[in-house]
Amino acid sequence: MVITKDIQLPEYKTLTVPEVNLSTSTLMAAAPYLGKDCESINNEFMLCRLESRDPRVCVDLGKLVTSCTLQFFKKVKNNCKHEFNQYAHCIDKSSGDFSFSVCRKTQTVFDKCMDEKLCMKRPDFGYFCRARVHKSRVAPPPPEPCPCHSKVPDPTPSLPDCKPRPPPRFGSRHFWMTE
Repeated sequence: MVITKDIQLPEYKTLTVPEVNLSTSTLMAAAPYLGKDCESINNEFMLCRLESRDPRVCVDLGKLVTSCTLQFFKKVKNNCKHEFNQYAHCIDKSSGDFSFSVCRKTQTVFDKCMDEKLCMKRPDFGYFCRARVHKSRVAPPPPEPCPCHSKVPDPTPSLPDCKPRPPPRFGSRHFWMTE
């Protein structure tokens, strides 16, 4: 990435946050609940990244996403640790591609624990694919001017062969349409 001396980068100490060091199987086991629990702050962060096109602006929102994730895993650890560990271990060890199909029994036990102790139901299939409107707390940026409204000279004012063409030598391919 090329930058100039005019660009101010954030200091390293402002970028340091506690990391979420978890395995793939652990994240996959918690993904539906984590996605639903931290949905609003995740949407706010992604909207900031999309609209600003500058990751420096969204550092504070990124910190909030990380803290939401850590708070979620603390809740799971305090309430459903044993069930969650069984489910994540099953996903990790049952297949080479982290398949869920073998682990439906441990998933059911984990889902029941999350429902009873944290009052969180597993989102139904397709929940994250549905279109939803996100009400942002931040005003949208002003629209960029469209470059297509400026006058651009036409490089080819007319075609070089503007003369009418003679009829084809052997007739048209669409001879049945002329009748």
